[in-house]
Amino acid sequence: MKNIRNFCIIAHIDHGKSTLADRLLEITGTVTQREMKSQLLDQMDIERERGITIKLQPVRMEWKGCELNLIDTPGHVDFAYEVSRSLAAVEGALLVVDATQGVEAQTLANLHLAQEQGLVIIPVINKVDLPAADVESVTQEIMSLLPDIKPEDVIAISAKTGKNVESILDAIIEKLPAPMTPETPEGTKALVFDSFFDDYRGVITYVRVFSGSFKQGDKLLFMGTKNHSETIEVGSFRPKLTPSSSLEAGEIGYIVTGLKSVADARVGDTITTEANQATKSLAGYKESKPFVFAGVFPKDGAQYQELRDALDKMQLSDASFTFEPERSSSLGPGFRCGFLGLLHVEIFQERLKREYGLELILTTPSVEYQITLKNGEEKNIHSPHEYPDPSSILETREPYISIEVITPSEYIGSIMNVMTEKRGEYITTEYLDETRAILTYDMPLFSILTDFYDTIKSVSSGYASLNYEYTDYRPCELVKMDILVAEDVVEPLSVLVYKDTAYNAGKKIVEALKDTLPREMFEIKIQAAVGGKIIASARLSAMRKDVTAKLYGGDVTRKRKLLEKQKKGKKKMKAMGMGKVDIPQEAFLSILKR
Repeated sequence: MKNIRNFCIIAHIDHGKSTLADRLLEITGTVTQREMKSQLLDQMDIERERGITIKLQPVRMEWKGCELNLIDTPGHVDFAYEVSRSLAAVEGALLVVDATQGVEAQTLANLHLAQEQGLVIIPVINKVDLPAADVESVTQEIMSLLPDIKPEDVIAISAKTGKNVESILDAIIEKLPAPMTPETPEGTKALVFDSFFDDYRGVITYVRVFSGSFKQGDKLLFMGTKNHSETIEVGSFRPKLTPSSSLEAGEIGYIVTGLKSVADARVGDTITTEANQATKSLAGYKESKPFVFAGVFPKDGAQYQELRDALDKMQLSDASFTFEPERSSSLGPGFRCGFLGLLHVEIFQERLKREYGLELILTTPSVEYQITLKNGEEKNIHSPHEYPDPSSILETREPYISIEVITPSEYIGSIMNVMTEKRGEYITTEYLDETRAILTYDMPLFSILTDFYDTIKSVSSGYASLNYEYTDYRPCELVKMDILVAEDVVEPLSVLVYKDTAYNAGKKIVEALKDTLPREMFEIKIQAAVGGKIIASARLSAMRKDVTAKLYGGDVTRKRKLLEKQKKGKKKMKAMGMGKVDIPQEAFLSILKR
């Protein structure tokens, strides 16, 4: 075990984690030059196209007689759960900071996660080959975050060109501790930090072995779910699955279990063997909970079953995603899905389109509200249709987040204005150095669901970065706003809004509908109502057929007579129920986007 080093790479998004992983694989000879490609550890096409990592990916390398187990992690806040799982399986972390950008929000968040786990940190400054690189000031920023670090401990590299990358491998061997065996090992234990489903071999778990060993044929027990299985194969990631005779204490590898569902091998569970059974399980992780919800409907209703099958398969590879059936009077049958964040929603939609050929309609994302009724009953709701009668509600609570924005000092005023508009509660301002500050706010999760990220980037000329984490639920005053078109309630357009902003929200939706709805042969009333009271309205004028075009001269009464006849016909059409407005899908989608 003294020759094993387990570590991960943590950084803000787009600071060069995957490129550094590529150079490490090249230098250690883990992959040949012929097999090498950019972002080798990113398995999905969408990861390479967008230049982001979505799923953690382990790999084993050899360097100067030592076994190095690396876990490449995502950088976006939506996938912070992947990072926390990686940190529990290793003893050290490479903290990568961009020489041109400096320390950013997710850098801080990931560093705090690593420090909570007690990991040894090796600071690395990347992209020193760029003309805008400022190694000296970035070194000072890192030293302010890590007081025990000296300037010579910070490794300056270029992952793109390979400059000085070898010194990282040497530092890993010298500075990171080897895995420790518990003083009193209680049986065989391995922590499941990820898993995926293989159509032919069942669930394959990614594990870190803490004590004992695993080999083919071992009878397995999952201590959390109480499931029993048998080891079909064990091995390591090089970076493809490479079988071996056994997995020993301190190593990171995989176990093919043969189980039929990822839920049977839950992430954070402890695997032990029946021959050397452990009595106490490992600490594991908090279960990931979706906070953003959206309705997902097939554009073609005939694809409903295909969508259901695709969601089942998606859930096998993404345990943080949830779904349940839902029906909309306008969009037909579909599903209410739960996600970790807005990027998670976007990636999910793109994967369904590419991997399963499905064209989808996604409703506006919402959050989960907690409601206490006067009879003491507690309810969790995700959409306006579930909102109970207001007279029966004692209290409504919404999820809050703690958000950190790192920004150059000259943009502090603009960002504070945005935060105030979005119902943010100011907490603190801290300075990284003379030119950069960290603003901390508490705010409702609902406030960041639409254009928040774009607004922050816009007012800071692209220099600000942000990170957030969920804190708690707090009381709020909500009302359900119904939208009426031609005096009929359009159920899918109902929204939950804050009581004090209901008028403005209603006005925006009504104006949007007026711009997008096609005109009919009769006048259409568009209204926003709260509890039966109309708070905003607009009228879409009728299409007018020129019934007097055939008249050539004669008395004006002939013209008036034809117009009166037309007016009566329109009135009769509405009275007979022919005045019902069918909202086209295109109009509905444009309203949702607004």
